[in-house]
Amino acid sequence: MVLVTGGTGLVGAHLVLHLIENGENVRAIYRNLESIQKTKDLFLLYKKENLFEKIDWIQADVIDVPSLEIAFENVEYVYHCAALISFNPKDEDLLRKINIEGTANIVNFCVAKAVKKLCFVSSIAALGDLKENEKIITEEAEWNPEKPHSDYAISKYGAEMEIWRGQQEGLNSVIINPGVILGPTIWEQGSGILFKRIEKGFPFYTKGMTGFIAVTDVVKIAVELMKSDLINERFTLIAQNMVFRDLFNSIADALNVKRPAIYASPLLIEIFWRIDWFLSIIFRWKRKLNPATAKSSYSKNLYSNEKIKKTLGTEFIDIHTYIKEISSLRS
Repeated sequence: MVLVTGGTGLVGAHLVLHLIENGENVRAIYRNLESIQKTKDLFLLYKKENLFEKIDWIQADVIDVPSLEIAFENVEYVYHCAALISFNPKDEDLLRKINIEGTANIVNFCVAKAVKKLCFVSSIAALGDLKENEKIITEEAEWNPEKPHSDYAISKYGAEMEIWRGQQEGLNSVIINPGVILGPTIWEQGSGILFKRIEKGFPFYTKGMTGFIAVTDVVKIAVELMKSDLINERFTLIAQNMVFRDLFNSIADALNVKRPAIYASPLLIEIFWRIDWFLSIIFRWKRKLNPATAKSSYSKNLYSNEKIKKTLGTEFIDIHTYIKEISSLRS
């Protein structure tokens, strides 16, 4: 039996579908019935609704230990995809609880139940920091606690420390660090928000840069690593390092809408997040921009995918091609 946490999220739902298509017995955990519908909708999107009933759903939560006791019965392999993704400073405690404490619980059960192997879906946010003479971030980059990191990045790095603890206790595991994951999903969540905003005429672009990857590549690589003899390794997963302007233009072209035409300079973005903060206090609405997301929009970070390419011979889906593919699913 294979257990997938976060089976109602973008990666988890695609992973569950991939595993079932390949004949695996899959158990997935969910917190409420509404969240299951997201996964069902994804199966329908791919016209694989006949496979949905093969999922063994268990109501559980990574921070609820008694519920995990049931979820881990007869489980041999675990894909830990569940996580909170938020850059809202108000979510700091919740990020630590779900991402760090939740991962600790998963590791403890894997050790106690003698699970054969665990795959943890981390993030490039948890990778280390560049030194003065370095230009590209690899798996070997060292985390510098003196440098500023978002609460999300800190929580994912803390989660990785729990995985490393499990390794010391005899748990076989692999860590994957995907870049920004693109894929068809509920369009009000994750990368889907970006597609929705650009479709509605979002006017701004930036010249920041980061790594991107298709969700199908993330899933394929995770499964390949789990079926391999590799243990206690981490792998950066990005298909391409892309400037945000190029990404936005590609999405706009795929959706047949106007490209964002106004350059949002770092100074302008710094002004925007401060205005957003002020208005959120006055009108009590959820912030759309904060210091962490503001900085990431104009930071230029290059990530290396050489390790996974050399290890598995991976060939990634071209991001521009994939954007066209998932944009066609919106119609």
